[in-house]
Amino acid sequence: MSGAFGKCFDPTGARHGIPTYPWRLAPDGLATRRQLRTRGLRPGGQPIAAQVMRVNRRAGGVRVGYLYRIDRAKPVRPMTSRKWGALALAMLARRTCPRCLLDVGYCIPRSHGICGMCITAEEQRDA
Repeated sequence: MSGAFGKCFDPTGARHGIPTYPWRLAPDGLATRRQLRTRGLRPGGQPIAAQVMRVNRRAGGVRVGYLYRIDRAKPVRPMTSRKWGALALAMLARRTCPRCLLDVGYCIPRSHGICGMCITAEEQRDA
């Protein structure tokens, strides 16, 4: 057994507090949030059942993914018309340039905070 595997294998939870398995070796019946979502499920308030752990040999850190029981998961709540409307308004705000107040059709990068046309106009003014 390799050292990285030994650090990540703790099915009783004695070392880490909760059962811990190496990456991709979790037992059946457990899934991450993303895996639940692809099945149309959500954790539904249940506690974390276990975790998968991966040691990054280059950086020296550890990556952890929490696992939930599939049999206790609940179905995803359907989107209501109000939620769709709120999501549409939030996306409109991300696409609207604060300087020229136009919907540019793409999400404005947070690094600049303005649309491409305003960036170009600003560069031409400065030159």
